[in-house]
Amino acid sequence: MSVTSALPKADAVLAAAVELARAAAVEVGGDAVGEHVSVHYLGDRVVVHGFDSFAAGYRGWYWAVTLTRPPRSRTGTVAEVVMLPGDGALLAPDWVPWEKRVEPGDLGPGDLLPPDPTDSRIVPAYVHSDDPAVEDVAFELGFGRPRVMSRDGRLDAAERWHHGDAGPNTAMARHAPGRCGTCAFLLPLAGSLSAAFGVCGNELTAVDGHVVSVAYGCGAHSEAQVDVPGLSEPGEVVYDDGDDVVVT
Repeated sequence: MSVTSALPKADAVLAAAVELARAAAVEVGGDAVGEHVSVHYLGDRVVVHGFDSFAAGYRGWYWAVTLTRPPRSRTGTVAEVVMLPGDGALLAPDWVPWEKRVEPGDLGPGDLLPPDPTDSRIVPAYVHSDDPAVEDVAFELGFGRPRVMSRDGRLDAAERWHHGDAGPNTAMARHAPGRCGTCAFLLPLAGSLSAAFGVCGNELTAVDGHVVSVAYGCGAHSEAQVDVPGLSEPGEVVYDDGDDVVVT
């Protein structure tokens, strides 16, 4: 990882102060300090020396020792000693806030998951909505639900359901004899999503009680037909009388 940047002539003192930088790194890192691998000019009278790091758990990192000096001084001064990630360094994953770490299925009995106050999927019930079902009950302010799903929330749910396991792009839907929109077992949702989704009411399916797209389908469609071939017509009777085969 040897990298030596172009240094102004005036900073030759700092560039040559490798042992000063090494002593500072060893004072912090001890035996975890390796060979000198780089020197980098940051600005007027500021240079960073790099040393390999053998610190456990810090693969690909290096010790960075920043040296500086006052104007007209011929002696360098240690300003900072830190470990920095190099190319291919082993890094921790990006921080994810706790409230965003919950995945579908994580919520168990007794667990509480308060909504995010900034969640755009829910709005106060008195906010004007383009959902007719919400408008019909708006007069119940103070008696009904204090908050309802916003348009963004409904669109987000519709997108998730459309591309989920009960959407039109699944293998089950592609091989179905018909779509849920024409099935007697579909219980349509209320409101603006009623034209696109419903709940399956057929206990013999894998999606019984689940939200399904009207474009989904399965082999238990109410209009599915199976052609059962009729019994074959009786033909010639062949029997063995012990001597000869007789055909009648």
